[in-house]
Amino acid sequence: MTNVANRAQERPTDTLFLMLAAVFLSALVTCNLIAGKLLTVNLGFYEFKLSAGALPYPLTFLATDLLSELYGRRRANKVVWAGFVASVFALLALWLGDQFHAFEGSPGFSDETYSEVFGKAPRAISASMTAYLIAQFLDVRLFHFWKTLTNGRHLWLRNNASTIVSQLLDSLLVILVLFWGKMSSGEMFTIILDLWFFKALAALADTPLFYLGTWFFQRKQPRPL
Repeated sequence: MTNVANRAQERPTDTLFLMLAAVFLSALVTCNLIAGKLLTVNLGFYEFKLSAGALPYPLTFLATDLLSELYGRRRANKVVWAGFVASVFALLALWLGDQFHAFEGSPGFSDETYSEVFGKAPRAISASMTAYLIAQFLDVRLFHFWKTLTNGRHLWLRNNASTIVSQLLDSLLVILVLFWGKMSSGEMFTIILDLWFFKALAALADTPLFYLGTWFFQRKQPRPL
């Protein structure tokens, strides 16, 4: 009877963990698929040149910071590895879809359209996975470094310090792998800086969400018997 009660107590935590993991995985796979498109984002004070993948990607760092804060480094790292597996699965699924011909008169993608839309995805996903594994593990490590250094105080410091540093590395790696040989070094440098600046601003902007999420999820944690 005690075991049943304990399992019932754990269910809210498991649900919240899955919600955060789902946001992380959805944002990650989506940004991998759209990373090959370069666009401009005008925020009034500055016009950014970005990969489209930069738009949902900051959510992955907010999710890992919340996972690190609420569930610890070990479970946060497990979600990072799950993201890697999801990216590999997406890569294989895109490759498999390209192995079969569209039937004549198909209202969906033709072979040419499919290749045009998803043809760049393998390189984008490879670039993203290279940057992703290094940057996300660095983010988790730095988050816990700052948490230990401040004795658990100053949520804003570990949220922003870990994300801003790891996002710089992520931006550098993903642009180099994705566009090396296709752009000049000057063009890549501009996009790397814009990408990092945009992500840094997103990290600062999501600080209230980090505080709100931490407060909300901690309220939902099962109380010890």
